[in-house]
This record gives sequence, structure tokens and C-alpha cells, in this order.
Amino acid sequence: MPSRQQGGKNNRRGKKEDGEAKRELIFKEDGQEYAQVVKMLGNGRLEAKCLDGETRLAQIRGQMRKKVWIVVGDIILLSLRDFQDDRADVIHKYTADEARNLKTYGELKDFTLVENAEAGSEEEEEGIEFEEADIDDICEFASPF
Repeated sequence: MPSRQQGGKNNRRGKKEDGEAKRELIFKEDGQEYAQVVKMLGNGRLEAKCLDGETRLAQIRGQMRKKVWIVVGDIILLSLRDFQDDRADVIHKYTADEARNLKTYGELKDFTLVENAEAGSEEEEEGIEFEEADIDDICEFASPF
């Protein structure tokens, strides 16, 4: 017989697990870089601005997918690839408190936080422009049926 459980994943959704309450701060090592999410691209991919000034295409690792939600503006830790300099893998997402602690420790010294990056991208988009038309011009092209 199956064991009696208290529901599915929705039952656990609002609860903080013990690991999230107070976890140890993870610092970068060789082959890793701090970054901030600039744009979400979908399919587990994102564009991130790294601390070294490069913009890289990053892939969210499988262990983090559907468990850790990453949004624009989050501070993340990237694992750089040896064979592709413009690509990286997301290995950790920092909470707001952890990001503040990294800033006080001097790890994020020259890092300016990008706020509302999606709102700024609307200005760059080019749209379709329509001309004003009179009703007589529209009726002229209409079929006689």
C-alpha cells in the first residue's frame, strides 16, 4: 500500500526548506564569475552581464531548473567554459541578502545593478508605423460586391 502523504508538490510550495533558511555564502573560484541577469531568453537560457564586463549566454543547469526561479536583475554565479568564452553555465543564484553581503565583502566592487532592464529595452524596439487614411481612400479599393 502507498504511504500516506500530505499532498503533492503544491503542499510544499509555500514552505521554506531548512537549506534556504540560513545557508553558507558561496564565493567564486577559478573558472567562475559573478554576473547579473540582463535578459531571459527561454528554454533555460539567459543573457548575463559578468563582472569582467563581458556579456555571456548562460544555460541554467538541470539541477536548478524548475526549482530555483531566476528573473531579470538577479545576481548569479557562472561557471565559465574552457572551450567557449562567450558561453557559461549558471551554478548558483544569490538571494538579495547574499548579494548585499557579497557587496560588503568587496566581491561585487565595480558591479552596477541593472534595474528594470526589460523596461529600457522597449525604447530600442522598432515598431510598424501606419499612415493616416481617409475613408474615401479605403472605399476606393473595396470590391463592388
